[in-house]
Amino acid sequence: MKNHGHYRLADVGKTVTVQGFVQKKRNLGQLLFIDLRDRSGLIQLAFDADHPLRDEAERLKNESVISATGQIVERSSKNPALPTGEIEVSIDTLTLHSEAKQPPLLIQDDTDALEDTRLKYRYLDLRRPVLQKNLRIRHTIMQAVREYLNPEGFLEIETPILTRSTPEGARDYVVPSRLYEGDFYALPQSPQIFKQLLMVGGLEKYYQIAKCFRDEDLRKDRQPEFTQIDIETAFYSEDDITEMAEGLIRHIFKSAHEPLDEAPFKRLTYTEAMNLYGSDKPDLRFGLTFEDYTERLGTIPLDFIQGKLVKGLVVKGQNQVLTRKTLDGFKDLIQDLNAPFSFIKKEEALSGSLVKHLSEAQHADLNAALEAGDTLLLTIGDHANVALGRIRLALRDLLQLADGKPHAAAIITDWPMFEYDADENRYYATHHPFTMPKGDLKTIQESPETLMSHAYDVVINGHEVGGGSLRIYDARVQEAVFAHLGLSLDEAKERFGFFLDAMQYGVPPHGGIAFGLDRITMILAHTENIRDVIAFPKTSSAQDLMSEAPGPISDTQKAELHLK
Repeated sequence: MKNHGHYRLADVGKTVTVQGFVQKKRNLGQLLFIDLRDRSGLIQLAFDADHPLRDEAERLKNESVISATGQIVERSSKNPALPTGEIEVSIDTLTLHSEAKQPPLLIQDDTDALEDTRLKYRYLDLRRPVLQKNLRIRHTIMQAVREYLNPEGFLEIETPILTRSTPEGARDYVVPSRLYEGDFYALPQSPQIFKQLLMVGGLEKYYQIAKCFRDEDLRKDRQPEFTQIDIETAFYSEDDITEMAEGLIRHIFKSAHEPLDEAPFKRLTYTEAMNLYGSDKPDLRFGLTFEDYTERLGTIPLDFIQGKLVKGLVVKGQNQVLTRKTLDGFKDLIQDLNAPFSFIKKEEALSGSLVKHLSEAQHADLNAALEAGDTLLLTIGDHANVALGRIRLALRDLLQLADGKPHAAAIITDWPMFEYDADENRYYATHHPFTMPKGDLKTIQESPETLMSHAYDVVINGHEVGGGSLRIYDARVQEAVFAHLGLSLDEAKERFGFFLDAMQYGVPPHGGIAFGLDRITMILAHTENIRDVIAFPKTSSAQDLMSEAPGPISDTQKAELHLK
C-alpha cells in the first residue's frame, strides 16, 4: 500500500484506501472536498451533493483521523503546486477512527504558535510537514552513516549509558545507586574512554550513533542530551581519519541531495584559521580573508595602535551599504573584546578618522591598494582576529555573501595541546586529556605550552560539526599530560584507573572522530534551531514542557535511593 502522497495521474482508475488526518474541508455547495494528510503529503477526497456520505463528511473536524476507500480520478480543476494536484479520490467508504478537538496550534509550516506552545504539544507540532521533513533528513543521515562505514569493515557497537563520573569539562548528569548507598552513576558526556578500550580490545574499527549528556548552559544549537556519530579506529594516521571523515560527509550530503563544494575540503591549521578568518570554525562559502596591517599601519602615532597587532579586511565596492550607522553597529558587536575598531573609505579620496594621522607613505600605500567604493575595516590589539571574525560574519549576513552558495567544508588541524585559564591559574586540555601531543616526552615535561596536538575539527558553513584526535597510547605520555593538567598520578588513577590499567597491556596506535548528528541535520534542514531537528527536545532551560521533566519523585523512591 502506498502512502497517498505518492499517487499520480498514472494511478487513475485504481481503487485505493487512504488514511490520515483531516487537514481542512472546502464546501463549494455542489461539491465538498477534504484534504487528507499523512506524512507523505496531501490528497483530495471528493463528495458531490448527492453522495450518501456527504453529511458524514461535512461533520468531520480538522485533525480527526479517518480512512476512506474509493477510486482515483482525474481532477477537473488541477493544482500544479501540489504533487497530487492532478488527481482526487472519489469516495465509496469512509471511516472515522478518532475525532479531534480544536488543536491549540495551526498544523501547518507557517504556524503562529509560540515555541513554548509547540513544545508543550509536541505530538501536534510533529504533524507539521516541516518537522516531518527534518526528521526524514535525520533518518537519511543515520542510514548514510551505516551505508558508508559498514563496507569499510566498521562494527557498530554500543557502549554503556550508566557509567562512572570522570569530571573533565562539562558537568555530568548523575544517577543515584539504589544498591550502593552514597554512590552514583554518571551519564556519559561521550563514549570516549569506552571506544578507546574497544581499540585496546582489538576491535580496530568501531562506530556508534550514540546518545551523550552534558549538564551545561544551553543555546539554540545545544541540548542537554545530544547524538554523536562516534568513530574510532586502530592503526589509522591523522590523514587516514580525516580522509575517511571527508568521504563520510560527502556521502551524507549526496544522500540528502544537498550541494557540497566539489573541491577537496580545505585544510587549515588552527593558527591559519584564526589569522585568516578570526575563527576556529570559519565559513568558507565566501571570501573576505584578513591581512596583517601591523607593519603598514602600526606606526600611526595613536596610543591604541602603536605597538599593537592591526588586522584588516577590504570590502570591495560596498561604500553605499556600509553607512556610518552600520559601521557603528560593528563597533557595538565587538565592544566586549576590548579591540578598537576603525575604518578607511575610498571614493575620490580617502576618508575616515585615521586618515589625518597617516604618513605620506602610508596614505599613498592605501590609496593605491583601495579602489573607489572600497572600505578597509581594521581591528586592533590581542583580540583583533576574533573581533574581525565577528564583523566578517555580520558582513556575510548584511551582504548575503553565502546565499545560494553550495555548502563548504574545512578541516582544522594542529590545535594547541593546552589552553591556560587565568582565573583558575591552571592549564586545560584544548580537546581532552587523551589527545596525542605533537612532541616527545621531554617537550611535554619541560615546555608543554608550546605543544600542538594531533587534533582536528570538521567545519561546515561556520559550524563545528565534528572533532577528533589521535589518542595517547603510551602510559608515560598520558601521565605527563595529566601532570601538566594538575592531576597527580593518584588522582588520575582514582578517576581513570581502569583505563590506565588497560594501557599496561599493549595499546595499538588509534584515533577517532565524532560528528554531531543534530548539527549536521540543522545544516541540511536549513534551520538555526536545534530543536527543529530533534523529535522531543528540551527548552533552553533544560525542561521538557510536554512531559514536565524534570519532576519530583516520591518519598519512597527517595528512601530507596538513600536521598533526603
